[in-house]
Amino acid sequence: MRRISSGSPFEAAMGYSRAVVKGPWCFVSGTTGYDYATMEMPKDVAEQAENCFQTIAAVLDEAGFELADVVRVQYTLVERSDVARVTPVLGKWLGAVRPAATMVIADLIRPEMRIEIEVTAFKA
Repeated sequence: MRRISSGSPFEAAMGYSRAVVKGPWCFVSGTTGYDYATMEMPKDVAEQAENCFQTIAAVLDEAGFELADVVRVQYTLVERSDVARVTPVLGKWLGAVRPAATMVIADLIRPEMRIEIEVTAFKA
């Protein structure tokens, strides 16, 4: 088993890894819209979704996977009205992949967080 960190301070403080690779599987933790290099969070939910996918793509690459290997995704949004704003971003990143998906509307742990994305990838 291999653990991967993105350098987010949340990982050490809360005791989790950005991703865990076990055999042909890569489990990427829920990822929010921070730019983890600067710890800045855009206010726009679509920009946050873009940051989520940039982080996820980088972590998958480090793990030896790619977005085409994603078989499962869960989106958590804090506002139902944000679905229309993020849909183009979701389609841009996973439209050709079309993994099994779940979308949930729920609060996130910080008020600036408007979306969190979690993926599971499999490489045969």
